Amino acid sequence: MARQVRGQLIALKEQEFSMAALVIGASDARILFRHLLINAIGPIIVQITFLVPNAIFTEAFLSFIGIGISAPMASWGSMAQDARQVLTMHPGQLLLPTICICITIFSLNFLGEGIGDAFNPKKTRG
Repeated sequence: MARQVRGQLIALKEQEFSMAALVIGASDARILFRHLLINAIGPIIVQITFLVPNAIFTEAFLSFIGIGISAPMASWGSMAQDARQVLTMHPGQLLLPTICICITIFSLNFLGEGIGDAFNPKKTRG
């Protein structure tokens, strides 16, 4: 994440609006906060919305195989593991945690796509 933000800020620093602000005498802090960070916040938010589903899935997987969150705490992965043990008697018990994981991950990915489209200045509207 830090490398992407750094790369984004370096690329924005070379843009014309940043150089124009430097030429008219804007301070480095003003250029950073008023020009660079404002333009970099869109890709940062999009990256965060793609990292959160990754973390959710990783936690659920680790809990499913038994090395994640311990038994008293609730986790979709541990719920799926518990349901796997009684799968022959109650097959529907496995559906709830897996559907919740899928819906959460897909909705956050779609949210990231929507935010990416909203913050993309090169996308034509119409």
